[in-house]
Amino acid sequence: MTNYDYDLFTIGAGSGGVRASRLAASYGARVGVAEEYRVGGTCVVRGCIPKKYLVYASEYGHNFEHAKGYGWSAENVSFDWTKLIENKDDEIDRLNGIYIRNLKNAGADIFQTRASLKDQHTVHLHAENRDVTAEKILIATGGYPWVDENVPGHELGITSNEAFHLEKLPKHVVVVGGGYIAIEFACIFKGLGCDVCLVYRGEDILRHFDTDVSVQVHTEMKRQGIRVITQTIFEKIEKLEGDEKRVHLSNGNHIDTGLVFWAVGRKAATTGLGLQKLGVKMGKSGEIKVDEFSRSSVENIFAVGDVTDRVNLTPVAIREGAAFAETFFNKNPVKMDYRFIPKAVFSQPPVGSVGYAEHEARHEFKNVDIYKTNFRSMKHVLTGSEERVMMKLVVDGDTDRVLGCHIVGEEAAEIIQCIAIAVKAGLKKKDFDDTVALHPTISEELVTMKEKFVPGI
Repeated sequence: MTNYDYDLFTIGAGSGGVRASRLAASYGARVGVAEEYRVGGTCVVRGCIPKKYLVYASEYGHNFEHAKGYGWSAENVSFDWTKLIENKDDEIDRLNGIYIRNLKNAGADIFQTRASLKDQHTVHLHAENRDVTAEKILIATGGYPWVDENVPGHELGITSNEAFHLEKLPKHVVVVGGGYIAIEFACIFKGLGCDVCLVYRGEDILRHFDTDVSVQVHTEMKRQGIRVITQTIFEKIEKLEGDEKRVHLSNGNHIDTGLVFWAVGRKAATTGLGLQKLGVKMGKSGEIKVDEFSRSSVENIFAVGDVTDRVNLTPVAIREGAAFAETFFNKNPVKMDYRFIPKAVFSQPPVGSVGYAEHEARHEFKNVDIYKTNFRSMKHVLTGSEERVMMKLVVDGDTDRVLGCHIVGEEAAEIIQCIAIAVKAGLKKKDFDDTVALHPTISEELVTMKEKFVPGI
């Protein structure tokens, strides 16, 4: 027993902080947790979960049209934004309650307040205006949407935080950004009936994914009627009458819109925590630098999740939190394995990806073989949609090991979760070839691609 109030005090009750706190408490530690907003963090409250509900809602916009090809009458279809938001909020309230209950059942104390560090072992609880002490401190405050404040009128736009609480659905939306949040919300708004324009400063959207993924998603977005403008930035945003804004672009054009949506990246939420005065080393975007066991440059201060800017995904934060608790409260040292983490973009159609992109593999391996296919799925033969599926395998030409798999198409995220098991396990292309196809499915193409792709042929 130490002389501190807690063995562990966690600042931030998102996915990583909650998992670490729950496990540590289950191992007998005295645990306190401070959260200034809502328990559950970005993913549960204003990220992955509510976003996926909006994705589901927007898909119906396409499905009603597709149903006609299968004999269904889909006339006079209407959409109620307010009803969707109300139902979404009810579910988020339920999940928030579950997270609170799980923490309390594990024996952790929850403080609904902003918290900061006064010294290496002292946490100040702002709402209660008092201090508590802890042997170990875990920072799990996540990240926040970044807005380019150099753009005049930037405050006229919203971020993903506000998108989940819009009072009404706009007729026209301009999304700025080319990453997964920008792409997902562009597709969401389009599926719900909005006119959508996406503006991105780079040459290719989804630039951290395989190039074929980027090209395919770009093509499908344009096919849906989403206007995509690349290699362009905002010059300024001007207020017009009512809710209208005018976005002035660096290419000399302007766009009038009802909503400007910033999706240009996220930064670590470390401002005001008191970390710098304690000597905690941080990166240029405010992220906390940690070692392989999530320990910062200050011996008893740790960090997990997006606040470290390692791999900013909810399941990764959960694994990092679990590894931290196992290592320091269960005497079982565990290092997070960042290899072959599956990723998804819930665009329409969605993206599923695991392992090396082609350009990454060619940089790391001497011989790389590519297998890929691009086809119209059986489903859309009757719907009349021109949507296509792209599948790609990246293979080590010397060992036959599958290094990466990339899919753009219906249920890509569901498929890639299973394929990630095979890729992480080191299966070879021959193992894919030896597997009997399941017909008729989209995913059978993964085991029937026999010919190597040769550029230009």
